[in-house]
Amino acid sequence: MFGRRPDAQLVRDAAAMRRIMPFVSPRRNDSVFHLPQEMEVEAALEFLEKRNRERPPDRPMTLFHLFLRSCAQALALRPGVNRFVKGGRLWQRDGVYLTFSAKRALVDGAPMLTIKRRFEPDHESLDEMVDAIYARLRPARAGVASTSDKETRLLLRLPGFLTWAVIRAADALDTLGLLPRSAIEPDPLFTSLFIANLGSVGHDAGFHHLWERGTCSLFGVMGLVRPGPAQRRVMTVCWTYDERIEDGLYSYVTIAGIQERIEHPELLLETPRALAQRTPGP
Repeated sequence: MFGRRPDAQLVRDAAAMRRIMPFVSPRRNDSVFHLPQEMEVEAALEFLEKRNRERPPDRPMTLFHLFLRSCAQALALRPGVNRFVKGGRLWQRDGVYLTFSAKRALVDGAPMLTIKRRFEPDHESLDEMVDAIYARLRPARAGVASTSDKETRLLLRLPGFLTWAVIRAADALDTLGLLPRSAIEPDPLFTSLFIANLGSVGHDAGFHHLWERGTCSLFGVMGLVRPGPAQRRVMTVCWTYDERIEDGLYSYVTIAGIQERIEHPELLLETPRALAQRTPGP
């Protein structure tokens, strides 16, 4: 309310067409754009092989880590995609947040974990990011409940009509910009980008919907690595995107930049500030 939320500030300089779009298409899933992307990962896999010779064997760097790093750089370099629509208005998120899912164990039926983390690629190296992610994952895989898990379990103890009422009340406060930071910070749906890695369980990518709850405007699904042209390995990523937050060209250039950094992984060692100074564009 009044141009400020606990997690964002109002975008005041958007074009009139951009400002009217939330009223024409009030729901995220009325406004989704689907984009499949095939990226070559041969150089990334060779990069990982070299980096992992110097890393602890119990904390290997993976293609998923490189993808997270590239996405975090993209959101820092291209803040127009780090926005969301709420209450009929366009908001600029205060930080770069990525939410990702992981299995507690790589067996069928194992519980799914959801991790939300603030990424600051200008202030942490690639290796520091990888180590921080392992530090978050290990207690979760050991069964330590997150704040979001505890809140969900508490809600599910209530009668169904009360659970529904509490969630609807929280959504109403969010629409008005009055939901407190303490409720926003742990919630995985209040995020810049949600990422799922189906390749890690042997499946190819597919398109995912966007939740109406929360503020997630972008969803990326990674597929399995498979042989491509000229014996170069490739991976498909399927993007689902709320087109109300930025125009198609800006968004396409941003997503193309994610691919460029995966295909030239030495760029992932740079900070967004350094990348912006070196090259124009993504």
